[in-house]
Amino acid sequence: MKEIIKENEFIGRISEVQKNSFTILYKNEELPGKLRGRFYGMDAECIPVVGDYVKFIYNHDGDNMITEVCERKGILKRPDQAKTGVEQYMAANVDYTFIVTALNQNYNYNRIARYVSVALQGNSIPVVILTKADLCSNPGRYVTEVEGISDKVLVHAVSALYEIGMEELKEYMRPDVTICLAGSSGVGKSTLLNAVAGSEVMKTSSIRESDARGRHTTTHRQLYVCDCGTTIIDMPGMREIGMADVGEGIEDTFSDIAELERMCRFSDCRHDKEPGCAIRKAIDDGQLSEERFKLYKSLMTENERNYAKKKQIAKWVKQEKKAGRKKWN
Repeated sequence: MKEIIKENEFIGRISEVQKNSFTILYKNEELPGKLRGRFYGMDAECIPVVGDYVKFIYNHDGDNMITEVCERKGILKRPDQAKTGVEQYMAANVDYTFIVTALNQNYNYNRIARYVSVALQGNSIPVVILTKADLCSNPGRYVTEVEGISDKVLVHAVSALYEIGMEELKEYMRPDVTICLAGSSGVGKSTLLNAVAGSEVMKTSSIRESDARGRHTTTHRQLYVCDCGTTIIDMPGMREIGMADVGEGIEDTFSDIAELERMCRFSDCRHDKEPGCAIRKAIDDGQLSEERFKLYKSLMTENERNYAKKKQIAKWVKQEKKAGRKKWN
């Protein structure tokens, strides 16, 4: 990372965000930080999130002044509320996104596909971790199913309790690597991290046997640095993840379908009854499942709908800001 540093200015990494307060990790020390005033007139995507590298002016008597967000190599985002399409920026500069799913009632193919699309859109490699493999009679079936989501996804079936598959995960635990843990509560994220890190990095909590749902151990995004030098970003459990402004990520996830679409006779093909439709031919020939195509269409439709809402909301916000400036001038 080549950044121009001014005198008395340093580069640290955001490890925690609590409303308007930030924690900056600098040389293994956590420093309190505040944003310089100019940030408050900027769009949400310009505000630092966990995982961002930032420039700051050191203050040994109080809050350190964050002056700039360094260039990101990627950012994970989702709609804050699926009904509005407003985007929530979750974590930045993530090398691998560990999509942790338990092999019990928590397993949901469609939700995993959504996470994969979000990871790919954020320039992060999706790694699906199927936990509690010891409780599943045929984990290999699920591994094969998840591998079919995308040729860009990596899949591991593990059991932290019996150390099944854990050696495979240690290959990711390298210095200068950032891993984001994503998934629902109760899927074993904390147990998984502690097992791989070899120490109790995060607290764990039990799950309700009646519905396999866990108590929320993580309440906000937080960054940890393991003894091996790997950086972990833990996110609160999310049972739902919407789509907005992740069209490229969806196309990367379903690259086989995107390629077939380009082979259709008509550029505006609806893949219904049009002649020369490569999608329908692939389905009829058994090369593409109807269910996979329906999921692709569903995610693309949701993404386009929420992205349109996001653009409209941004327009309204801009108009409100402009009206406010006129009022006070």
